[in-house]
Amino acid sequence: MDVMQRIAKIVEEHPIVLFMKGTPQFPMCGFSARTVQALKSAGARFHSVNVLEDPEIRANLPQFANWKTFPQLYIHGELIGGCDITVDLEVSGELKRMVAEAAAQAGKA
Repeated sequence: MDVMQRIAKIVEEHPIVLFMKGTPQFPMCGFSARTVQALKSAGARFHSVNVLEDPEIRANLPQFANWKTFPQLYIHGELIGGCDITVDLEVSGELKRMVAEAAAQAGKA
């Protein structure tokens, strides 16, 4: 399986995926840390991928999504965005709604 197929499989298998630098417990950049905090504030249970531990994903994810920076948040296979977008969604309350929808749909699967 090539790296693009691996990325697609990860995004398809998990309702909420965060490609980030580090882990939720130990983020390795401020943007990843703020994104994790926003997701936690919204009550999200999410899968994370540490791009620092997988150079292939780190090198190819920007082409997969046409999004150059990390972190990258996906909900239901769709790129939501990076840190700023996630934080804005959390502040507006929209992220909580999106997280609740993802949880409800995952429960039906």
